[in-house]
Amino acid sequence: MVALQAVMHKAPSTASTDFDAVVIGAGVSGLYQLYRLRELGLKVRVFEAGTGVGGTWYWNRYPGARFDSESWTYGYSFSQELLDEWDWAEHFAGQPETERYLNYVADKFDLRRDIQFNSRVTAAHYREDTRRWDILLDDGRRYATRLLVTAVGILSAATLPTIRGLEMFRGQSCHTHYWPQEPVRFDGKRVAVIGTGATGVQTITEVAKTAGHLSVFQRTPQWCAPLHNSKIGQEEMGRIRANYAQIFARCQETYGCFIHTADPRGTFEVTAEEREAFWEKLYSEPGFGIWMGNFRDVLMDREANKLISDFVARKIRRRVKDLTVAEKLIPKNHGFGTRRVPLESGYFEVYNQPNVELIDINETPIERITPTGIKTTAAEYQFDIIIYATGFDAITGAFDRIDIRGVDGVSLKEKWQDRPQTFLGMLVDGFPNMFMVLGPHAGLGNIPRAVEYNADWVTGLIRFARERGFTRIEATAAGATAWTDHVIAASEGLLFTEIDSWMTGINRNVEGKHVRRIMRYSGGHPAFRQRCDAVAAEGYRELALT
Repeated sequence: MVALQAVMHKAPSTASTDFDAVVIGAGVSGLYQLYRLRELGLKVRVFEAGTGVGGTWYWNRYPGARFDSESWTYGYSFSQELLDEWDWAEHFAGQPETERYLNYVADKFDLRRDIQFNSRVTAAHYREDTRRWDILLDDGRRYATRLLVTAVGILSAATLPTIRGLEMFRGQSCHTHYWPQEPVRFDGKRVAVIGTGATGVQTITEVAKTAGHLSVFQRTPQWCAPLHNSKIGQEEMGRIRANYAQIFARCQETYGCFIHTADPRGTFEVTAEEREAFWEKLYSEPGFGIWMGNFRDVLMDREANKLISDFVARKIRRRVKDLTVAEKLIPKNHGFGTRRVPLESGYFEVYNQPNVELIDINETPIERITPTGIKTTAAEYQFDIIIYATGFDAITGAFDRIDIRGVDGVSLKEKWQDRPQTFLGMLVDGFPNMFMVLGPHAGLGNIPRAVEYNADWVTGLIRFARERGFTRIEATAAGATAWTDHVIAASEGLLFTEIDSWMTGINRNVEGKHVRRIMRYSGGHPAFRQRCDAVAAEGYRELALT
């Protein structure tokens, strides 16, 4: 434990301050953090790069985009009025519905008046002499703020593949993250999709319905499971509304803030028949139950993981008619659940369609993009549209794209070059008065549930400091090291740490992101909240407050 540094002195005030607090991003995190900071009476400004609110649900308009948390667990819980007024149309809402919801929230709580759109933050520098953050936008405008809160999202820094000739293609092309607001028609078109992660799976399933011909370029197949989405009628919505208190309480109890929690039994504590029946049940149910609600050891025990992987592989072989294609769609380099599990609605059946072909780029790598299409080592393909579903520079990527500098001009990107170090995933030593709603080493999962807790914790810390006259809030180096060591220890024994994925900081399309790192807290949300609550209950003695 590090003792509180309560050295009281008057902070320098040689520069004007435009805002008490600046929040970067107007997505799920930023909207809620704005709401909470307003309650403290702060003058707050949110800088948002887009033209509207929504973050992930503003940018990602690609065909089939939807979340895989149950919609009635995904919305905000802080306002009873909001819960009473909003009706979800589907159990797993699509992008248009979610974007409407977040716009409804922004309007209901009059949040737009403090949001500055078309304002991309390119730099944020801390000045020790004034205890202010200097903020620079991409258009050259500058602002000063006492407090800086990042609400930049964990999957918001889109990455294109490192393929020659991307700029040469004369047809229409875009990354799924930067999907155009106007509709894109695929009728009769020759379409390529590069990438088969969660975004690719959703895009491919939808595009295949109308495309003249669809070519899927796959490097790494995924262990997809059925989403089983359905509509929500008024009667069912009434039952959901009456049970919101229990629903949110349930989310607080579970590892990932979903309604699903691991079965207490081990894979080998039941008979083979019981095991198969349990997996059949999970496979037929909506949502992440087969990932989050499976036997307690499937993500730790290699033999248990092999059995569930074999089960899902059998499902793929039954759903895909061409056995050669089926084998290409079955992952060979990772077990079920060791990467994020995409939930799908007829994805595997897409490959039974005559207008769809699967191209394994492990066998025939892409050499370059041409003016008319894509050239592999085996053939040259002609396309009208190329879709890059090539993912994100996850978790730290959005931070890396802003020139964030703390005490003595130290760069956050350089500080995190070897591995991120944080205190509770919300503060960084050497970066005073900067808070992360969802930074590296925080608990991930059902994002709004995690976001509400983290934003509340940040707000509580700021309130504590203001009430006591502290103008400098910072993690200590010892505190950040201890938390980082704890995060790494909490991941030991989990099979995902042995796999290349965005959850271990791997992105082959980004320089310096080729070495596995622990990027998230794996001890579960109840343990995470218990630790954070203890820091607050002890008067934040583990922080340096001056």
